[in-house]
Amino acid sequence: MAPTQIAPGAVHVPGWLSLAQQRDLVEACRGWAAGPVPIRHTVLPRGGVMSVQTVCIGWHWQPYTYTRTAGDVNGARVADFPCWMVELGRDALHAAYGQAGDYTPDTALINFYDGDARLGMHQDKDEKSGALVVSLSIGDTCLFRFGNTQTRTRPYTDIELASGDLFVFGGPSRLAYHGVPKVYPGTGDAATGLPSGRLNITMRVTGLD
Repeated sequence: MAPTQIAPGAVHVPGWLSLAQQRDLVEACRGWAAGPVPIRHTVLPRGGVMSVQTVCIGWHWQPYTYTRTAGDVNGARVADFPCWMVELGRDALHAAYGQAGDYTPDTALINFYDGDARLGMHQDKDEKSGALVVSLSIGDTCLFRFGNTQTRTRPYTDIELASGDLFVFGGPSRLAYHGVPKVYPGTGDAATGLPSGRLNITMRVTGLD
């Protein structure tokens, strides 16, 4: 389907990933989830625990910093960011904007949502680079809330992100608040290799050496 602009710099491309690409990504994510730094529920600075499970590649994210090793998990160095993911990120930008430029993501946060997981409104602002964020969805459909750059509250736009969907945001929308208030269990396709739940892969450029 054709790209749809949700806000200036924010573009939704439904059904962008093929079924074969989704299966390959599910297999890759299973490998990363097993280690060297395993998937986990991130513990927030004030002691709260995120309901989504996260594993990182390239750089390890924890609130509110990136490191090469996961001091909050097991102290191991995270898996490298593969070259094929860089190419996938560039293909995604070309699909969304018609051009990719020199986009070179060096990290990805991979979030797994079960049917009860949620993600509150937040900004992706721990990167030193203002480069675009590429988001890929696999599995169950979710309600995705994309807001403004000033507040967690309205105005915002609610859209559904289904398996295979691409969402890219940058430019004026790079620091927009966004979140996932709901996942719809049972809406995914087991042919992806993910029998239940939702995977969300967000590629970013850290701007770090």
